[in-house]
Amino acid sequence: MTTATNPSHPSRKTVLIIGASRGLGYAMAEEFVKRGWHVLGTTRNSAGTQLHALSQRLPEHVRVEHVDITVTEQIAALRARLAGKTFDMLFVNAGVTNHPQQTIGEVSTEEFIRVMVTNALSPMRVVEALYDLVADDGIVGVMSSGQGSVANNTNGMREVYRGSKAALNTFMRSFAARHRDGRAMVLMAPGWVRTDMGGADAPLAIEESIPNVVNTLLAVRGKPGLQYLDYLGRTVPW
Repeated sequence: MTTATNPSHPSRKTVLIIGASRGLGYAMAEEFVKRGWHVLGTTRNSAGTQLHALSQRLPEHVRVEHVDITVTEQIAALRARLAGKTFDMLFVNAGVTNHPQQTIGEVSTEEFIRVMVTNALSPMRVVEALYDLVADDGIVGVMSSGQGSVANNTNGMREVYRGSKAALNTFMRSFAARHRDGRAMVLMAPGWVRTDMGGADAPLAIEESIPNVVNTLLAVRGKPGLQYLDYLGRTVPW
């Protein structure tokens, strides 16, 4: 396979970040660029995002693709466009939430489907479709949450969101059981971060979370199998 690395920098590593238009995904794109990586990031919009602006400023470092991962045909089209390329890391960043106090008995079927499809089903479809583009010594990461931990769920709240991330974790464990080929895999809990989704009350700034997220991802390189880790590299109980 040919490399996705910028041809003017053949030794530069390349990360494919699914969902990098804003928030944590965009911050990851910025952080990888700072570390000398080439970034291919995806957005749902064809223009006007923070990632597009970064790509315009740094066209040799950042490229943008468009995909809505809740649409299976768009995942397939992205896979076709990337055929023949190899990435050092695939990171799937996707997430929505609903009202934190809404219980599983109160949520509408439509809202339940929206959260589960976005947070659990669609990320796994991306992993399934793009996994073979990751180098043999590469990393596959998926943005989970500490709230996906069943063992740590002692306070309740955010029931549908928690359930979607717990489902994502279980699906990744099944995927890892089918792919014992030496690649490192990480379910990442980035901490409660002040973003549009995390809200103003979150204790962590993006600048406190994301550099550590990247440190943790890079630290698992060469360690085969799936780990569920927080942004400081600590194991999260399933």
